[in-house]
Amino acid sequence: MSAPTATADRPVPIGQAWQAALALLEEDLRRRDAAQKTLRAYRVDIDQFARWAAAQGLEPATVDPKTVRRYVARLSGGGCSPATSARKLAALRALFRSQREHGLIEQSPADLVSSPRRHAHLPSVLRAREVAGLLESIPASTPLELRDRALFELAYACGLRAEELVSLTLADVDHDGEQLRVEGKGRKTRFLPVGELALSALALYLERDGREALQNGDGEQALFLSKSGRPLGTGDVRRRLRVWGARGGLGAGASPHTLRHSFATHLLDGGADLRTIQELLGHASLSTTQVYTRVESARLRSAYARSHPRA
Repeated sequence: MSAPTATADRPVPIGQAWQAALALLEEDLRRRDAAQKTLRAYRVDIDQFARWAAAQGLEPATVDPKTVRRYVARLSGGGCSPATSARKLAALRALFRSQREHGLIEQSPADLVSSPRRHAHLPSVLRAREVAGLLESIPASTPLELRDRALFELAYACGLRAEELVSLTLADVDHDGEQLRVEGKGRKTRFLPVGELALSALALYLERDGREALQNGDGEQALFLSKSGRPLGTGDVRRRLRVWGARGGLGAGASPHTLRHSFATHLLDGGADLRTIQELLGHASLSTTQVYTRVESARLRSAYARSHPRA
């Protein structure tokens, strides 16, 4: 029997075996408190692979490492970047690891396939004076300005992801203890010290907003609200930072992750060790944090090239 084929109007159905495998993986991921964004990304990537495999008459139990290698090669040949191909391969590893853990296959075929080599892109980092200029360029005359100043002072003071910023509640701020409770990736909670400037900006924002007496309010209420009173979303945070970045002379390229990268790099410049920076950023692995040593090395090489008479 010939394998089903896809057309532009009628994509190959993935069949019950692939549907069951995907449902099992999603159940496993939900049990591990995976983020909704992760679930959606895995669903899209695995559905794409499943349709390609189904067109060749393959089910999860009949996929072998050679099949996965051919698929990754097809992605690269189709114009996917190494980072995209690596992400899709990671989704397949999760799928087949789930199948193996439930005893449906003996070995994951995706674990035997190497990830495409990715170019080492160093994170974009602002100089300390650029961050100071950005933050100090935000006035403090209107409720919106006070909110934005507090928002980005806190982002830089604690190295927060955009998702972490918008998830903060009033109860997460400990003004007396000068610290912040943050729920990061994988529902992991960490407690971060907060600098005096960020705390002052927060106090001004909450006082103007009428929420300075935390014990009298709803502690579960979102810390940062829109003009209409709804919690901010990550898109709101990125959009407001682009506005202030453009006004502060940084162009439209500034992002919350730029502030996070700058936070880590400036800590390293100031003598903080990698383990401390790893804990503050909420990285699961030290290898993720080590990218900032490459930023520092690149900065030193640049300074050497500019300054040494025989460079």
